[in-house]
Amino acid sequence: MNAPLDDRLALLAERAGVDVHWRDALDRPQTTPADTLRAVLRALGLPADHADEVEDSLRKLDEEGRGARLPRMLTADAGTRFEVTPGAGARPWKIVADDDTQVSEGTLTAGDGGIDAPSIPGYYTLRLGDDETTLAVAPRRGFGVGDVKAASRHPWGMAVQVSGLRRPGDGGIGDFTALEICAKAAAEKGADALAISPLHALFAAAPERYSPYAPSSRLFLNGLYIDPTRTSGEQTVRAVIDSHNLRQELAELEWLELIDWPRAARARMTILRSIFEGASADLAHSDRFMAFRREQGEPLERHARFEALHADFTAHGRPGGWQGWPSEFHDPEGKAVKAFAHEHSREVAFHAWLQWLARQGLEGAQKAARDAGMAIGLIADLAVGADSGGSHAWSHQAEMLTGLSVGAPPDALNRLGQDWGLTTFSPRGLRESGFRGFIGMLRAALAHAGGVRIDHILGLKRLWMVPHGAGATEGAYVRYPLTDLLRLIALESHLRRAIVIGEDLGTVPSDFRDTIADRGVLGIRVLWFERAADGGFIAPDAWSDKAMATTSTHDVPTVAGWWSGRDVEWRKRTGLDDPAVDETAQRERERVQLWHALFASGSAWNEDSPPAPDDISPVVWAAAHHVSLTPAPLAIFPVEDVLGLHEQPNLPGPTDAVHPNWRRRMPDTSSRLFDGPIAHAVCATIDQTRNRS
Repeated sequence: MNAPLDDRLALLAERAGVDVHWRDALDRPQTTPADTLRAVLRALGLPADHADEVEDSLRKLDEEGRGARLPRMLTADAGTRFEVTPGAGARPWKIVADDDTQVSEGTLTAGDGGIDAPSIPGYYTLRLGDDETTLAVAPRRGFGVGDVKAASRHPWGMAVQVSGLRRPGDGGIGDFTALEICAKAAAEKGADALAISPLHALFAAAPERYSPYAPSSRLFLNGLYIDPTRTSGEQTVRAVIDSHNLRQELAELEWLELIDWPRAARARMTILRSIFEGASADLAHSDRFMAFRREQGEPLERHARFEALHADFTAHGRPGGWQGWPSEFHDPEGKAVKAFAHEHSREVAFHAWLQWLARQGLEGAQKAARDAGMAIGLIADLAVGADSGGSHAWSHQAEMLTGLSVGAPPDALNRLGQDWGLTTFSPRGLRESGFRGFIGMLRAALAHAGGVRIDHILGLKRLWMVPHGAGATEGAYVRYPLTDLLRLIALESHLRRAIVIGEDLGTVPSDFRDTIADRGVLGIRVLWFERAADGGFIAPDAWSDKAMATTSTHDVPTVAGWWSGRDVEWRKRTGLDDPAVDETAQRERERVQLWHALFASGSAWNEDSPPAPDDISPVVWAAAHHVSLTPAPLAIFPVEDVLGLHEQPNLPGPTDAVHPNWRRRMPDTSSRLFDGPIAHAVCATIDQTRNRS
């Protein structure tokens, strides 16, 4: 039973950024239980288990607020005044650029109210008396779709799951070469962008953990997407395959309709490791490889050490996260880790080498997309969090939350709430580190992409955090420094000339979408959710002009799947359906509503005679045309909706034993993917409609 909530505990929670009072999906007032507040505060480094701890933690916040030194980073909008605590007496200040040239100077006194930020966005150093800090000066808006080369057009693109792409000899899993080929094929159809699934590093020693949204690290890439033939040539790779008797295994994997992640990963890593072993002597003297390691620095070395340690402990019966390792290996800077890295330097080098190759592969895919005529190219995907037992959480413990998991409170679709089992940045850790990890994550996502999709962008404002061991309903909202984070996103977007899309689906605060739009971040609008009060589908011209438009996403039914009722079948099979609702009859009514909307927009014909559930071609074409008519600055169409496929990549909730999440492969190779009649017709109507004068 929860202990009563006292005023001092509530005060501490609110000052620490934990919501005591909040409203649920039905707009009903809720109060966070005292026990939950204590667990969350403990994870934030503010113990509150009894009255004395509450008072100590309040004093700690007071002392931090009166800090004599500047914070590690300040953010400001270009050309505006930002506040700085002046301290006692007048203090001279100076703002200098990266090259140490002085931009402005003055004297700060108690009555000044702040300092004027430079008018040019960028990173500066603020020197105030004997103190200094980094000053991040953001543009009012980030780089937008209207800023790209094709601003006179209305850009559109496709979305793909990289793992599901095919090419001859791929060994059962998509890779950067298949992505490169797909980008060229999409560009030939007129696409300006190719949105891709997250490519974050997973666990090399645990290929059964393959969800792209539960990564080990968001700073590095998944080495499984490396095409071995791009490292040593086809002849060398064929010799390696034969030496390991992998020819038949690879052929079988290539013909499977679903990815067998463990088998495909073992085969590809066997090939890559053999290539590395054969070239390791040369790599030790490779200027490019060594330069890459120096450039990436300590973050890369920690990730490589983690992978080597994780593989070693897994092989010796200690699978799982780093928390299960012997305690002397918990500190990435500790003696035990350094000794291990020295003793296993070749293994550490192997994982650094994989990152080098993966970076080249992604760079090549983006270059191919742009060279083929895409104005934007690849749009990367940034997961909302990382596995708490993974590389990111181990390597950067001071910046990450421990003891809490990201999730979602109960709502209409998930009555028991959700616990995603992921960790993320601590709001206190962000400030104390000068947002170093957040900036590094953004730069990693944008290093070789023309844009980024930020999953669950509401997390920039608040996240539902569930204490470990508690149920998903027993969480609390933790607030994040939204203004600072949006400024940094706008700045990195501006510096790298990359667009930003924020996944803002579901229940969000009423003003949140306007807030991100003001910063140039596009929201997302999905056909299935663009409804009127009576449940009907709204006209294209009623869609937002501040959001990306799409027919579906990886988590919802494809157009063909929705029209045929395939998703209803899956919901029944997996127990996700609502027993109180006849979903089959409901879908019959919804088909009529959708067809009426498609007819009204000029995308369909014979208003009173919608196609049968198994006649999906006219619906797939009409849905694409309908969404193309919207005023969205960018329209993205999942490949499944371009091809008229019935199955969606992911069904949230069920395990792989029930639904093959993240395992589906494309029906043809990337070079021929859009050659069929449905794809040809869909791409033609999208391109013509989006670029109609």
